[in-house]
Amino acid sequence: MFHVNHPEPGAEIHYRDPFATASEDRSPARRLRGRLAAPVTLWTAGGGSAPLAGLTVSSTVLADGDPPRLLGLLDEESQLWEVLRESGRFAMVPLGPAHRQLADRFAGLMPAPGGPFKAADWQFTEYGPVLAGASGWAGCRLDDARPYGWAMLVEATVESVTVGDEADAGPLIHYRGRYRELGEPRGR
Repeated sequence: MFHVNHPEPGAEIHYRDPFATASEDRSPARRLRGRLAAPVTLWTAGGGSAPLAGLTVSSTVLADGDPPRLLGLLDEESQLWEVLRESGRFAMVPLGPAHRQLADRFAGLMPAPGGPFKAADWQFTEYGPVLAGASGWAGCRLDDARPYGWAMLVEATVESVTVGDEADAGPLIHYRGRYRELGEPRGR
């Protein structure tokens, strides 16, 4: 006989972040920002004698030029910002659909026993750890940073670019509080 256990009265299973600010309580600018699709990237720094640090970053712009430049908004209280500020270098890796859990681990939204770097294989570079098998990545030098809104605007020069196979699975995108893939039906 199959038996179903029902949750205690008042208990509920959440399919979204139970600590997130309710939509109606968010500022109009934050609600509008949620309607802008953003690439999901992983920024990492450290290695050698410096501690490893990483953070999922969706507020990222890569500008072509000579040299290319990278802008991003970071939490100024993050361990990544602390290590990046000390080292002056970091790596930026665009994530793909297979990296949803990794993105959540580095965002602090999913448990990461032993730390988030235990969840994958890494290639160690002079800029920081790079996800093994990444379809591309950039090695960056910190140029400037300043408070910007409720974040730290980081400006960097891209010193090294590696682009992998063009037949990759495509980007992981953050849209309206969820990860999505290009071409994914809206109801998914």
